[in-house]
Amino acid sequence: MPGMVLFGRRWAIASDDLVFPGFFELVVRVLWWIGILTLYLMHRGKLDCAGGSLLSSYLIVLMILLALVICTVSAIMCVSMRGTICNPGPRKSMSKLLYIRLALFFPEMVWASLGAAWVADGVQCDRTVVNGIIATVVVSWIIIAATVVSIVIVFDPLGGKMAPYSSAGPSHLDSHDSSQLLNGLKTAATSVWETRIKLLCCCIGKDDHTRVAFSSTAELFSTYFSDTDLVPSDIAAGLTLLHQQQDNIRNSQEPAEVVSNAPGSVQEADLDAELENCHHYMQFAAAAYGWPLYIYRNPLTGLCKIGGDCCRSRTTDYDLVGGDQLNCHFGSILQTTGLQYRDFIHISFHDKVYELPFLVALDHRKESVVVAVRGTMSMQDILTDLSAESEVLDVECEVQDRLAHKGISQAARYVYRRLIHDGILSQAFSVAPDYRLVIVGHSLGGGAAALLATMLRAAYPQVRCYAFAPPRGLWSKALHEYSQSFIVSLVLGKDVIPRLSVTNLEDLKRRILRVIAHCSKPKYKILLHGLWYELFGGNPNNFPTELDGGDQEILTQPLLGEQSLLTRWSPAYSFSSDSPLDSSPKYPPLYPPGRIIHLQEEGTSGRFGCCSAAQYSAKWSHEAEFSRILIGPKMLTDHMPDILMRALDSVVSDRAACVSCPAQGVSSVDVA
Repeated sequence: MPGMVLFGRRWAIASDDLVFPGFFELVVRVLWWIGILTLYLMHRGKLDCAGGSLLSSYLIVLMILLALVICTVSAIMCVSMRGTICNPGPRKSMSKLLYIRLALFFPEMVWASLGAAWVADGVQCDRTVVNGIIATVVVSWIIIAATVVSIVIVFDPLGGKMAPYSSAGPSHLDSHDSSQLLNGLKTAATSVWETRIKLLCCCIGKDDHTRVAFSSTAELFSTYFSDTDLVPSDIAAGLTLLHQQQDNIRNSQEPAEVVSNAPGSVQEADLDAELENCHHYMQFAAAAYGWPLYIYRNPLTGLCKIGGDCCRSRTTDYDLVGGDQLNCHFGSILQTTGLQYRDFIHISFHDKVYELPFLVALDHRKESVVVAVRGTMSMQDILTDLSAESEVLDVECEVQDRLAHKGISQAARYVYRRLIHDGILSQAFSVAPDYRLVIVGHSLGGGAAALLATMLRAAYPQVRCYAFAPPRGLWSKALHEYSQSFIVSLVLGKDVIPRLSVTNLEDLKRRILRVIAHCSKPKYKILLHGLWYELFGGNPNNFPTELDGGDQEILTQPLLGEQSLLTRWSPAYSFSSDSPLDSSPKYPPLYPPGRIIHLQEEGTSGRFGCCSAAQYSAKWSHEAEFSRILIGPKMLTDHMPDILMRALDSVVSDRAACVSCPAQGVSSVDVA
């Protein structure tokens, strides 16, 4: 940080990003040089043949070129190790070294071409020598191709517009020019992001919903990234430092005594009942994912159990169920839920932007009609997730502030129309009129289930919703409070999705900027230490993240992100670490649905939860506990439905065993 400026444009790579690529290239070049030298010394006597003098000259010149490249790459590595992320001053000679390095590619290409031509002419020399020459030519072209690919990867389409800013900063511009430049950058960035998204989603149809989702997603990305001068490695280093800082703060806190009532208390009984409901209905939320999740959970036996349903055509039993695009899904749904064919009213795996798959079944054990909405599993679902601007939710309730996530709201509205207008719910309740309505879902499906339950509450006042790992940025504070009486959310550990919202992402960006601004170590040391810490753990106190007072003066260039770029260019940025961000009207603060049960791991089960069975505790939590994104190796794995199901199995069985034990007094004291 900041991105380097070469050839008059900014590139998506910083001057301290070349340590590891340089080391890799240096190793390859040195081994290559030693190999060529060995080949020449051992076989130069065999070059007395037709064309042998040309091959001898080729090897000598190639060794000279490699020696020059090795010296240049060594210098690039040494310079790239200097300074800190926000202090590029000691690396100011990097651009000149890169110009030299790039200039050496031209004689390399010419010499590789000549070598290929000479070998192609069929030189009549010792076969070992000829094979060695062929190997050197092949390696030359592989390195040249890898360099071209690397240049394409770090190419920034906005680099030409960002270069004047990156080199001089915005302080030389008045407010009018600064505003014009910002608007131009945002427009260009939106266009670039939309092009990238269209290329990534080239196989998705081009209907109106898809085009709207492309635009919404592009605007979100351009808004989030346009006001920083971060390169990808800066973000990786910042996340690494935040994880260590977070663990350091947690370790330094004294254990707090939390007095909990005896298991017979009303709150504990309510928690036990809701945990049992979550444990039961999570099977339906998992079933909505169809055969991919079932095979993932049962890699050895899953295909055998559902293979028959995949291979045979629709049977009479299938015809009892409404729906479309069932394929192998029906067999996995039956295996996951334990229900029969006749228990299903409708199953749909129709999947488009803002249109989610869902199923409707009769749960005779709980006497309920269950609607399960599938979570994110396709590019269409990801576009639905990323349509993060807010819109007013059209529901019949007394809440005034009814803002909700646009993409999820549209998806819930689609399922609502299918359930009501297609008569699916009417059909279900005609079969079981005394059953109650329960809506469930995981991840995106959990958010859609919460919105769907709110939409249906006027017609079905007894509706209940169980949202597993729903996104935090779902709806307004008023709707969050309104939903407390009929929605229960379940969150596992450090799962990032229940903490994910535009507001929290802005907060994460601000924390990344702050922590890398105050780190006194070069980036390569941060990344190496962070990799070791993530894999094997350690003491977070061993790595300082604050500059000493005397070292503050060595910052020859101020932190663009924290001191210049965001303060002038992002109205959403705030220096106060205690106050919430002032979000734009399009992305107001949004909150999770209903009451929240938090499953927390007790002790450790390995860095990635794969070494031993984990033990979990459950508690009711306030939404404020999920107002910040936590960094850790389990922030993604805790979101996986199979991990969540195992955690529910563990905590429900442990609490059931605890209830069967004799009570040890009226109250107990837990150490949190």
